[in-house]
Amino acid sequence: MENKQKRGNFSGSIGFVLAAAGSAVGLGNIWRFPYLAAKDGGGVFLLCYLVLALTFGFALLTTEIAIGRKTGKSPLVAYGELSRKFKWVGTVACLIPTIILPYYCAIGGWVLKYLADFVTGKGFAAAADGYFTGFITSQYSPVIWFVLFLAATTFVVYKGVNNGIERFSKVVMPLLLLLIVAISVFSLTLSHTDAQGVTRTGIEGLKIYMIPDFTGMTIGKFLVVLMDALGQLFYSISVAMGIMITYGSYVKKETDVVKSVNQIEIFDTAVAFLAGLMIVPAVYTFMGQEGMSAGPSLMFISLPKVFEAMGAAGMLVGVVFFVMVVFAALTSSVSVMEAVVSSAMDQWHMARKKATIAVSALTLVVGIVVCLGYNMLYFELTLPNGSVGQVLDVLDYVSNYVLMPVVAIATCVMVGWVIGPKSIIAEVTRNGERFRRKMLYLVMIRFIAPVLLVFLLMQSLGLVRL
Repeated sequence: MENKQKRGNFSGSIGFVLAAAGSAVGLGNIWRFPYLAAKDGGGVFLLCYLVLALTFGFALLTTEIAIGRKTGKSPLVAYGELSRKFKWVGTVACLIPTIILPYYCAIGGWVLKYLADFVTGKGFAAAADGYFTGFITSQYSPVIWFVLFLAATTFVVYKGVNNGIERFSKVVMPLLLLLIVAISVFSLTLSHTDAQGVTRTGIEGLKIYMIPDFTGMTIGKFLVVLMDALGQLFYSISVAMGIMITYGSYVKKETDVVKSVNQIEIFDTAVAFLAGLMIVPAVYTFMGQEGMSAGPSLMFISLPKVFEAMGAAGMLVGVVFFVMVVFAALTSSVSVMEAVVSSAMDQWHMARKKATIAVSALTLVVGIVVCLGYNMLYFELTLPNGSVGQVLDVLDYVSNYVLMPVVAIATCVMVGWVIGPKSIIAEVTRNGERFRRKMLYLVMIRFIAPVLLVFLLMQSLGLVRL
């Protein structure tokens, strides 16, 4: 109990849900979700994602939050307390956010830079061809913006669970949701006639985004969409990277975990859907189908062009949009850093402030290397999944495509077959709560989730080609 007080607690379920939802609602939702939806046929991807979120995502989210609350520890220690044979999983689960944090803050710095451009009236310059490439390949500017974003993240974590993470989430998350809804509604009102005289509207873009199109859909193509949706879930709900175990360890025993998981699911899925709703129709309206194939560059290359095409209103919309993205990025980077800081506190009994400074210093060094990976340290490496990348891409591949599936598989095996699902169910229902999806949880954690995860890992390692 004494250690628990040092680590801190969320004051109640609202603070926990907003913090956990803030972790889940990040660049993964706003940056990655829309371009995957556009690439994978809109409605087909949405359908796969929704089904997986309510089954696969629910099972992993429930498991990690329950592990955190049951042990009262960060992942580095929690796995070992449940099973000595799986202590290594905690080490890997702690390594993942350590790898993610530097490049996540680097991307957060890019968002800050674009926000500054729009706030100072230079936003339309960002629409010029080569602007984004010119920015990330410059030697000093990306480093400066990365440091600013890291400093903001460090400040929130330094302040602690109640005064930092919870207070920040309670203010930012309602604002974030309000901004996303406002931009989504605005996106649907758009209309544009191009140079060829073709008029496209936001409503037409909405239909492309929401209505499943199975035309030419083969089993192979469907499996690609399914694996994309499964991979997106890791980004979206922050599982298999120690974050939800860490946040779960701050949850009071009387909190209704079942209800909290349901709320996090709803919040995350709604924001992911709205992120696509505010981006896909707007990009389609001004750039057509070809604009929607921009991939990861959708937010930094295509959207500034969309804002420019909106005319005078585009500058204001750009400001609101990038304010919202900065909020989303910060809530997630805070959770990633907290997972590492909490592990350092538990494992080496460090004070929060000392652990935060140490983690920030390590992130600073690696983050500068990430920024320089586009200029002085540039290289191209072909990864096992067939993609070609440099420093940021390599870190992303190792953490998200290899280590996270490994942790998730090991968690399913440990809970499903070693310590038994009953231990998690008992924790979830410790206050007499009704676990309505208990049978679904048992089937997912023991059978379906491990199979899907093994398939995803084999695809990431290049052992299965779709």
